[in-house]
Amino acid sequence: MIQIAKPLIGKEEKEAVQRVMDSGIIAQGPKVKEFEEKFAEYIGVKHAVAVTSGTTALHIALLAEGISPGDDVITTPFTFIASSNAILYCGARPVFADIGEDYNIDPAEIEGRITPRTKAILPVHLYGQPADMKGIMELAEKHGLKVVEDACQAHGAEYDGKRVGSFSTGCFSFYPTKNMTTSEGGMVTTDDKGVYERLNLLRSHGMPVRYHHDILGFNFRMTDIAAAIGIEQLRKLEGFNEARIRNARLLSKGLSQVKCIITPKEYKNRRHVFHQYTIRLDGFRLGRDELIKNLNDRGIGSMIYYPIPVHKQKLYLDLGYKDTLPLTEKYSSEVLSLPVHPSVTESDVEKIVQAFKELE
Repeated sequence: MIQIAKPLIGKEEKEAVQRVMDSGIIAQGPKVKEFEEKFAEYIGVKHAVAVTSGTTALHIALLAEGISPGDDVITTPFTFIASSNAILYCGARPVFADIGEDYNIDPAEIEGRITPRTKAILPVHLYGQPADMKGIMELAEKHGLKVVEDACQAHGAEYDGKRVGSFSTGCFSFYPTKNMTTSEGGMVTTDDKGVYERLNLLRSHGMPVRYHHDILGFNFRMTDIAAAIGIEQLRKLEGFNEARIRNARLLSKGLSQVKCIITPKEYKNRRHVFHQYTIRLDGFRLGRDELIKNLNDRGIGSMIYYPIPVHKQKLYLDLGYKDTLPLTEKYSSEVLSLPVHPSVTESDVEKIVQAFKELE
């Protein structure tokens, strides 16, 4: 089976974990600090704060930017639910704007949803494709809004030569399926010293000094075990990303010959790092569920990211959301992700392409 995702953990990560275990410092310690410094340097920012997950990164990033009850945050409905749930955790309200052909929030759809209650924009760099950060940052500056980037699927992606997560406060996930992993874990990146200081308080029970609690905080600390894995994975990230890009381009070249398949677009001013390689089925002979079954029977994994947009989830319907977002709803019924991770070989790509030609 060609799996849809596969974390690559080598001897370097295992040896690094063993060294931490032998040291006796297994909670947050020097390895977390080292990982933060190296990740900040990689993204191109002054500060990084390691946490327990991408979700907790989003949560405290919003809090550190001052998002509070009564605020609105404009975001995308076409993503994993954590992006909007993090807004709810702050007592604020997600406001959904439709997406563009890049699957990301469309700046043209954002402006009409800005009201006096709007305090921030939360774009998601979905599938490893950078959102239109020029348009988003111009809107934020025009209306005096904060921006929190959800870069949980986009480690190393770039817009106009600048890495995502460096345009504003950025959030990353290190879940096992991501472009790099710490098993579980997350990171917040920022150039703002005040935000950085608030993030440190929020992730550790509001403590500037041990047993002195200034604000209501959380226990969102990363362990040195996870950080040790992260340091080794970060060293490998560019190689992982280049393999993903290479596999994606081979897939697109082969699938471009198959009718009714729309392959993902690469833009000249963006570096897409292909957390997922996502096609759309535009009148394909087989229905999506039938296609998934046929691929599976041929030993090819696939997955739908995401079949139900956030605004159509029961949680949000129960909260009273009644949005109609045409492109989001259309694309969610058509998308299908195929294996693109670094373990995918050229022969695997050929097998995938051949399967589509046979099923066409």
